[in-house]
Amino acid sequence: MIRFLIRRAVWIVITLWLVYTLSFFLMLAVPGGPMSGERAYPPEIEKMRKDRFHLNDPWPVQYWYYLSNACRGDFLSSQVLNDYEVSEIISQGFPISATLGVLAMSMALILGLSAGIIAALWRNSLLDVFFRSLATIGIAVPNFILAGLAIMIFVFQLKWFPAAGWGKPIDMVLPSLCLAAPFAAYISRLTRTGMLDVLGQDYIRTAYAKGLMPSTVVLKHAVRGALLPVVSYLGPAVAGILTGSLVIERIFFLPGLGTHFIEAVTQRDYTTSLGIVMVSTALVLVMNTLVDVSYQLLDPRIKLK
Repeated sequence: MIRFLIRRAVWIVITLWLVYTLSFFLMLAVPGGPMSGERAYPPEIEKMRKDRFHLNDPWPVQYWYYLSNACRGDFLSSQVLNDYEVSEIISQGFPISATLGVLAMSMALILGLSAGIIAALWRNSLLDVFFRSLATIGIAVPNFILAGLAIMIFVFQLKWFPAAGWGKPIDMVLPSLCLAAPFAAYISRLTRTGMLDVLGQDYIRTAYAKGLMPSTVVLKHAVRGALLPVVSYLGPAVAGILTGSLVIERIFFLPGLGTHFIEAVTQRDYTTSLGIVMVSTALVLVMNTLVDVSYQLLDPRIKLK
């Protein structure tokens, strides 16, 4: 386990460096820059700001300047939002995205696992067909269409939820449901497939032959084995959902990390964009590592290499 974690830590560092390098040069290759927005600076101010962020230096000099600071955990100041550090922007947006993500993933797990288990236990029944159809719709319908329909029905017609805002518990329900829907659909299909595979194995038939209650066999033995494909999916899914859904946050006007990232990219804010990209990448890599470690906890037959 220790050797595995050390090797994985080395690969995480290398991957982060590659992602940072690729993102940096791709952003510099895009026409325009932080000073080419709608707001025009006087020549003296523009030169001072470019000198501050080393924008007049050659690309290798810029790259080394930003990379050396990033290695110390300092993503510098925002190049567009005056007097704001990138760490401040991330610390303000991440809790909102994380809260939305935790609620959405909790809903997705409850709905997806329940639907998948029921569909597998009653294979080829009307319940199975119903839940598989819902899962197909959840995967096929884009987030922005689902969110638009939800606003039309639950906000304007039924008036159950507010159209936008953040702060009250009721503000979180509709965005969380819209964000959870596709994840719940994938989890449902993975759970059903895993359950069908496990239910046909010898140790499940042995458990039934011993006279164990069906609920005990399903919940204690079958579900544990069926969770492996779900756990594989949860690694990148959790990282993606925690860093914020770009579409959902924009539709519901939530000041989360996704909204900040869109604004940073639109305004050519290099430092903020790189900071958010690195946070998102680190989350994906860490979650994938936790998923690999959890394999051995769920199934001792699996060895980490």
